[in-house]
Amino acid sequence: MNTTCERSPRPGVPDRATPIIMRTLWTILVAVALTVGMASCERDRSYDKKVIVIGMDGMDPRLCERMMDAGELPHLDHLRQAGGFKPLGTSMPPQSPVAWSNFITGADSGVHGVFDFIHRDPAQQLDYLYYGSADTRGESEGWEVGDHKIPLAFWPFNHKQPKSELLRQGVPFWDYLDEVGVPVWMYDLPGNYPPSESKYGHMCCLSGMGTPDLMGGLGGTYQYFSEDTEDFETPGGGMHNPLEFEGNTAFSELEGPMNSFLKRPQPTLVDITIHRHPTEPTARIDWQGQSIVLNEGEWSDWCKIAFEIEMPSFMPNSQENGICRFYLQEVRPNFRLYVTPINIDPSDPGGQVITEPAEFLEEISEELGLFYTTGFQEDHKALSNKVFVDREYQEQSNFVLDERFELLDYALDRYEGGLLFFYFSSTDVQAHMFWWDSDEPHPVRSPADATKYNGAVMDVYRKMDGAVGKIVERFGDEATIMFMSDHGFCNFRRQFHPNAWLRNHGYLNPPSCRHLSDENRTLPDWDDTKAYAVGINGLYLNLAGREREGIVTASEREALLDEIAEGLLAVRDPENGQPVIARVYRREEIYHGPLVDQAPDLLIGYHRGYRASWSTTLGGVPKAELTDNKKAWSADHCIAAEEVPGVLFSNRPIRRSNPTLIDMAPTILIEFGVDVPTQMRGGSVFEPDTTTMAEASVVYP
Repeated sequence: MNTTCERSPRPGVPDRATPIIMRTLWTILVAVALTVGMASCERDRSYDKKVIVIGMDGMDPRLCERMMDAGELPHLDHLRQAGGFKPLGTSMPPQSPVAWSNFITGADSGVHGVFDFIHRDPAQQLDYLYYGSADTRGESEGWEVGDHKIPLAFWPFNHKQPKSELLRQGVPFWDYLDEVGVPVWMYDLPGNYPPSESKYGHMCCLSGMGTPDLMGGLGGTYQYFSEDTEDFETPGGGMHNPLEFEGNTAFSELEGPMNSFLKRPQPTLVDITIHRHPTEPTARIDWQGQSIVLNEGEWSDWCKIAFEIEMPSFMPNSQENGICRFYLQEVRPNFRLYVTPINIDPSDPGGQVITEPAEFLEEISEELGLFYTTGFQEDHKALSNKVFVDREYQEQSNFVLDERFELLDYALDRYEGGLLFFYFSSTDVQAHMFWWDSDEPHPVRSPADATKYNGAVMDVYRKMDGAVGKIVERFGDEATIMFMSDHGFCNFRRQFHPNAWLRNHGYLNPPSCRHLSDENRTLPDWDDTKAYAVGINGLYLNLAGREREGIVTASEREALLDEIAEGLLAVRDPENGQPVIARVYRREEIYHGPLVDQAPDLLIGYHRGYRASWSTTLGGVPKAELTDNKKAWSADHCIAAEEVPGVLFSNRPIRRSNPTLIDMAPTILIEFGVDVPTQMRGGSVFEPDTTTMAEASVVYP
C-alpha cells in the first residue's frame, strides 16, 4: 500500500512568535551566518582526544548481572571481566530530570535546583505547579487589533512574549569543554530544553527529555479517532475524537498548536477526510492535498502537516510545521485510527528551537529525513489509556529504538574526536510498561503475559549489548568509552498516598480534605495544615514566611520533621505487614549548595514494590493510605536511592569504589585535562577515591 506521505509545494512560512517583517530580516541574517560558517555544526569535528558516553536510561545492574551470567550480554560481560563494571549511585530522588541534572552539573539538587518532575511555587500555595527543569514564563504583550494581539518586538514597542526557560541552574560540564575548544556532540540529551547556549561555538546538542511536541505538551498528546469514542476530553495524554461515517466517509480534524496571536487563544485545526473501503480492510486518509492508503494494522511513514496561524486581514497568515504518523488499527466493525503526537518538523522547524545551534536540527534531517523530536517518544499513555494493546505499544516503541539506532549511526559517522554523548530511552520507557520480575499478581496482565512482556525488556537489553559491541569494536582502541544509566528499576505494585497519611495523622486538615488545589473538591484549611506532599517524593512543611499561608514556625520545624519522619518509617502494608518506606531523607543531609532551601523538607524513599500514588503527584488526597497500582505503568524507580542504582560500564577499569552520577562530569573533564570546578563534588571513576564516603551526598552499598 502507499504509506508514504507526499507534500504539496508551499512557500516558506514565518515563526508565529515573530512579526513577519522581523522574520524576514532574521532569515537574511541566518543565511549570511551560514555562508560564512558561523552556525553550522560541521566545524571543529577533528580532535585528538576521544571520549564517548552512552546513556541507557534506567538500565538496571541486577538484570544486567543476571543476563551477563547467563551469557546473554556478551559485550557488556567482556567489559565486566576487564574490570569495567560497577553499579552507579543515582540521585535522590531517583527521577530522570533530577538524575540527569546531577550528571550534567556534577552536583546534586542543591546546586542545579531540580528536585522532582513536579515543582511548586510556595508563594502561590499550590495554585501553580510546573515541570522541574523547564517552564514557560512571561506575560503576553502586543498591539491589540480586533480579535488579535500582535507582538511588536522592535523598538520602540519591544513587546515581550511568554517563552520556555531552562530552569536548571549550575554550570553544565560542557561549558568548560566549550571554553577550551573541545568539540562536544550531544544527541537527545535529557534535561536541556531549551538547549543551553554554546558560548564559544564548540558544542552541538539535540535536546531530549523535556522537549515538547508542537502543541506544547511535554509528554506528547496523541490523537485517536474511532466510532465508539464518546469522550471529547483529553484522558491524560490523548485526545479521543468520535467518528460518524456517512456511507464510508467520515470527516474530522487534527488539532495543532494554539494561535497565541488571538486575544483568546484557540487551537489550530487541519481538516482530515477518512474513506473506508466498502469491502476491504483498508482506508484512505486525505488532508491538505495529501493522501495515504493504509491496510488494517499498518503504520504510515512520517507525514508533514502545516497548521495555519490566522493573522489580522492586513497581514499574511503564518504556519507551524509538524509531522506525525498514522496507524490504522481497525476498519470494521469499529473504525479506529491512532495518530502520534504532532512532533516539531525537523526539516522545517520554523521558530521552534530544539538544538544548539538551531541549524543543527536541519543538518540532521538533511541526512536522516523525518524523525521523532519530542522528548518522550514511546507512547506509554496510549497503552495506559487502552488505545494500544501490549503488542502495539511494543511495536511503536521499537520504531523509536530503530530510529535512535539510525541516529547513533549518524552520530558515530560524523564523530572524529572530542566528547560524544548519546542517549537511549527504550531501556527506561519500555521497562516502565513491561518490567515484572516477580510471581506476585501483575496490575493488568496474566502471569503468562507478565512473563512474556518482561522478556521485551530483556530484548531491549540484548539490542543495547549489540550496540555496545559495535562501538567498542570501532573506537575501543582510541577512545575512553562509558556506558551508563541514571538509575535502575523495580516492580511497582502498591501505591502510598502520603497526603492521606498526613490528613489521617492530623498534619493536613480538615479530615474531609480531598485535594490540595482542585476547587471542585474539599481543599485544605491552610490555617490548620502543617505539611503536605506534591510531586513524587517530596514532602513540604507549611512553613511560615515561605509558604503563602504558612503556619509552622522555624522553631517548630526540627521537631516536626523528626515526628513526621518517624511516623512514615513506621508505616506497614496491611496486606503483608512489610514496611513501605525504607528511608526518609532530610534535605540538609543529601543536598549541598545555594539552593538547598528550595528543596522539599523531607524526601520519601520507598522500598522496592512501592511508590507514591498517581494522585499524590498533583496534590490528591484520597481516602485510603495504601492501594494497589492498577495501571499498565507497572514498574518504576522513584523510591529510595539505595534500592535502584544505575550501571556504569567502561572499556577501562573503574577504580572508584562507589561511583555515583556526580562523578561522571568530573571524569569527563579530567579525561580532557580540564580542571574540575568547585561546584562538582565527585572525582574520576578511573581513579581511587579521594573523598570519604561520609562526604558523598548518598551512600550506596
